[in-house]
Amino acid sequence: MDYQYFDRDLSWLSFNERVLLEAAKETVPLLERINFLSIYSSNLDEFYRVRIPALMALQKIKKEKTDSSAEILEQATEKVHLQLKQFGTILTQQVIPLLKEHSIHLFYDEPIPAIIKPATQEFFFSQLLAFLQPVELSKIGPHFFPENNQLYILALIEQNDQEKAIIINIPSNNLSRFLSTQAGGINYIVFIDDIIRENLSFIFPGTTIKGAYSFKITRDSELGVQDEYEGDIADKIEKQIVKRDLGFATRFLYSPGLPAHMLKKIIEAFNLLKASVVEGGAYHNLKDLASFPVNEAKLKYFPWPGIVKKIVKPQSLFSSIASNDIIIHTPYHDYNLVLRFFNEASIDKDVEEIYVTLYRIAGDSRIANALISAAKNGKNVTVFVELKARFDEANNIRWAKRLKEAGVKIIYSIPGLKVHAKVALVKKKKDKRTKYFGLLATGNFNETTARFYTDHILMTANKDMLRELELLFIYLAKRKKPDSNHDIKFKHLLVAQFNLQQRFIELIDREIEYAKKGLNAAITVKLNNLEEKVLINKLYEAAVAGVKINLLARSICKLMPGIKGMSGSINIIRIVDRYLEHGRIFWFHNDGNEEIYAGSADWMNRNIYRRIEVCFPVYDEVIKKELKAMISVQLKDNVQAVLIDQSLNNVPIPCNGEKIRSQELIYQMIRNNE
Repeated sequence: MDYQYFDRDLSWLSFNERVLLEAAKETVPLLERINFLSIYSSNLDEFYRVRIPALMALQKIKKEKTDSSAEILEQATEKVHLQLKQFGTILTQQVIPLLKEHSIHLFYDEPIPAIIKPATQEFFFSQLLAFLQPVELSKIGPHFFPENNQLYILALIEQNDQEKAIIINIPSNNLSRFLSTQAGGINYIVFIDDIIRENLSFIFPGTTIKGAYSFKITRDSELGVQDEYEGDIADKIEKQIVKRDLGFATRFLYSPGLPAHMLKKIIEAFNLLKASVVEGGAYHNLKDLASFPVNEAKLKYFPWPGIVKKIVKPQSLFSSIASNDIIIHTPYHDYNLVLRFFNEASIDKDVEEIYVTLYRIAGDSRIANALISAAKNGKNVTVFVELKARFDEANNIRWAKRLKEAGVKIIYSIPGLKVHAKVALVKKKKDKRTKYFGLLATGNFNETTARFYTDHILMTANKDMLRELELLFIYLAKRKKPDSNHDIKFKHLLVAQFNLQQRFIELIDREIEYAKKGLNAAITVKLNNLEEKVLINKLYEAAVAGVKINLLARSICKLMPGIKGMSGSINIIRIVDRYLEHGRIFWFHNDGNEEIYAGSADWMNRNIYRRIEVCFPVYDEVIKKELKAMISVQLKDNVQAVLIDQSLNNVPIPCNGEKIRSQELIYQMIRNNE
């Protein structure tokens, strides 16, 4: 059958549009709306740093006539243009006027008033000037190269009837993007961009300032790291991080009014002929709104304090895990129990070995510090650090070096693969008996992101499952890409490169067989991204056979729902709310004997073919019931959920009765259970 699919990148832009729609909601607290604008802007920056270069590269490759990369690039550019117009409307016509109602004046493309000029000038002379590095455009040499995604001002000055163009950096990496100052009972907030513009006459005395226009250049941010076996991969990646700022330009974004002759000069000076040249708004990098200098509680979400997970033996977490499996649902649950797992392991006299995978390490990671303590306490600690975690490479390298110095055995990236699994294993030995304790999670072991990513962390002492996990760690230590001759036969864990895709196909096929027999057959899958065509095609096949399929897909989704004869029984729901939906859950009806898996793997090409992922079965009936209840509530969400239709639109779900906001109800459910 000739199946149909959404385009990957247009689907992702549909998700970012959903983020923007949250910023437009009057029911969302004002500072949270500003945060959603920041998230939208940050997402879009990454799109131009990673996906646009991929589309541009595809156009250079001679492919069959069906290749439509040029058409997709054109559609993506058009969608982004429309979204940015909507972004500007939300910010300038909705958010900024509402801020003024709360005595907060954000200056946006308007002159700085006399009442706060003394404060802005003091800030300029005492703070900003230390970081400003003006460079004349006509004299640019090899010592100057605009950094990737950094902000600049092009100042046009005139002296003795001669025009000069000066490039000045906006040091938002060194200072806050905003200055907040009080006057007359009003909180005035000013972009540092405007403070620089306002004081250009002090930098260029005796000249006439003809104009000042902000711009930035976005470059390809993929690291071109060759996965050789020889040499220090950490050293190679560090060198590539430095080169990232020199990647080819994908977008040149500039503020309105930039004279055409100056635009031409900049394009020539920085070799931007192949970049997308876009006239944007007055300000760029509005992801910096994440640091908006107002913290009034009444303008934010009402806090949901992390719920403390009760354990049966408070004096010992490992004894509690030995009694029964434990699951943590972050951020609804307090993360301290996860930290305690590593802390107890570091001092427990019976713990001999600790293994863990770290994909994105928190900047001030308590977990990494606990592993250092464990090594210094004589434990054998093995940590697999993924050095190719995009945009976290430098931080991961820094921690890897600290861990190694403390005596931790560090295993670096596998050639040709990323290790994206979120797993940890502790081995205790007492009275000559070895006991296993494990953490298997859907998200990173990162206490920072755990505050706003919804994830599930299983703590278990299931020896059969954890013995398989030990075999996986032994295999990872070889730093070899798995092949068909590998000798690990996983019966419990689903591991990408070994059995994950095959097992998911078998589980879908089983539902197909039930449907063909006229029995109830259903599949519910929650993930971030759905792209891989083998599994999508299998879902199409299941839908045609009569299997009822519900998908909770937060971001990319190439599966096209609601097409008669292909996907008529498939619904796709997208939820965007105060927390980022991140957990992956796979629920198969199995003729009433339901099976549930959770884990790190989205159904994307990269997860299936280019990563080590781990999904794990949920055997504990109480935990299984919890997960089913959570997913069931999300499927009924009619406040924050939307349906994805056949045209990739975010379609609101009608509310004809009780309003169901799944994240709020899940928080209440967990609080009541504890």
